[in-house]
Parts: sequence; structure tokens; C-alpha cells
Amino acid sequence: MTTVIDGKAVAASVIETVKSATKALEAETGVRAGLAVVIVGDDPASHTYVSAKSKMAKECGFLSVQHTLPQETSQEELAALIAELNADTSIHGILVQLPLPKHLRSEPIIQSILPEKDVDGLHVVNAGKVATGDLDGGLVSCTPAGAMVFVRRTHGEDLSGLNAVVIGRSNLFGKPMSALLLAANATVTTAHSRTKDLPAVCRNADILVAAVGRPEMVKADWVKPGATVIDVGINRVPAPERGDGKTKLVGDVAFEECAKLASVITPVPGGVGPMTIAMLMANTIIAACRKAGRKPPKF
Repeated sequence: MTTVIDGKAVAASVIETVKSATKALEAETGVRAGLAVVIVGDDPASHTYVSAKSKMAKECGFLSVQHTLPQETSQEELAALIAELNADTSIHGILVQLPLPKHLRSEPIIQSILPEKDVDGLHVVNAGKVATGDLDGGLVSCTPAGAMVFVRRTHGEDLSGLNAVVIGRSNLFGKPMSALLLAANATVTTAHSRTKDLPAVCRNADILVAAVGRPEMVKADWVKPGATVIDVGINRVPAPERGDGKTKLVGDVAFEECAKLASVITPVPGGVGPMTIAMLMANTIIAACRKAGRKPPKF
């Protein structure tokens, strides 16, 4: 029987751990975890994401601060706000909602956030710590961190003897995911669009992670029987069966056919997606605990 991972249920259990750690930190040290979210402009999708993040931060018991800046905000004004938040001792996590309006350069802004407050895990210092296996010193990018929670809950902490294949080599997901699997002792192959005979490479995987942004690219004959399949893709495709002009969300994995072979698989939607905000909250409490000299919770 194939296990279909319920991402919402796993995310809810992560949030419960965050809530109890937040309460304990405040009770023991008087420190309340603080998350600041910065959004520039009026992109509706970004505003939806930001309000979900701010709402979840409040639910977790955090001090939740939102800075909504007008579309015409200059690079200097945004940089000045980040400098203020860096200096604010009540704020443990800073998140700048991307994409920024076209006239703003996001990279200098992300790199100006203090690495210990970079709860998105995008600073080069945090990326470097993940790459060198220093997982107790850095903050891990939220989506790969969430995918690893699924892997650990399926296979345990030690992945010795297991082959893992990550399809995708992006800085945001593919590279950190490969590094996290490697740190857990898996034998890791990072595959991509230039990989020769990709299906054959994937068939060797005990853990197969797909993150390429190509709808239902991974077919059943790519999957080793009994493998764990983690689908990070979110693609909107036409769904004429639902009516004229209708669409639906699918992953990078052809779910129905691959589910027949996999022992564990994540659906899209409802798999990795809900974990991203949950791991953002996890990173915030980790950052707050470290700042207070306390041992952060494990997720």
C-alpha cells in the first residue's frame, strides 16, 4: 500500500512544536520570538502570502510585525528599513516577500539581512553553512527544510545506504536539498536537464525528489518500486474536464501512475506546499532560541 503524505497534517505538527517552544522560551527567558515581514507594492498574490505568514506568526505566539511599503519605494528606503530591523533586538526573523517591484534589486536586500535573522535561508552565509553541513549554525531554506521533514519521518535521521536523486539544481531548492540529503548520509545524485538518460538515473533512487517546474515530467517507468517520491513542482495546467478555460495544479510527477509504484509519495497540492510557511515559523523560533542561548527544537 502506498502512503500519500498529508502535508497539511505534518505542517500542523511542526506548528504545534513551534507553539510549545515559543511558550517555553518566553516562560524561561522572557524573550518573545519576533518575525518582521516586509512587502513592497501591490501584487495580489504576494499580499495573500504575506497575510497568511503574518496570521500564522500570531497563531504561534510571535511578535508579528508587517511593513507594507508603497510601489515607488526606493532601493535606499528599503535598505534603511532592513538596517532598522537588523538592529531591533525584538525581531529574530526578517522576511522580504519576493518578487520585489521591477525597479528594485532583491539580491543586495537579501544579502543585507543579518544571516542569523534570515529565516528564508537565502543569505550566502546560510547557503554556505548548509553546503558545508553546518546545520546547527545556519538557517535552512524553508522548502528543502520541509521536504527533509518528510524524508526523516519516513526513513529516520540516518539515510546511510540509501540512494537519493534530486532533479533540479536551483540555488533555492535543488542544491540545498542535495546538501541536506548528503548531510544525512544518503548517496546523492543531483540531476538536471543536461543529465544523460535521466529516467535511468531516477530508477536508481530510493528517495526521488523532483523540482524542475515541468508538469508531470516524472513517469512511472522513472520510479524504482518502493521508492519515496517527493514532488516539489507546482504547475498550473489546462483542465478542460472541469469546464471551458478551467485549470488545475499538478506537480512535476505524474501522480496517479507513480503512486502505484512508490511506497511513499507527496501529492500536489497538499504535499510540500503547506510545509513552506510551517518551516518559516520553525526557523523563527530556532533563531530566537539561538539568540537567547537556548537549545532550539528539532523538527
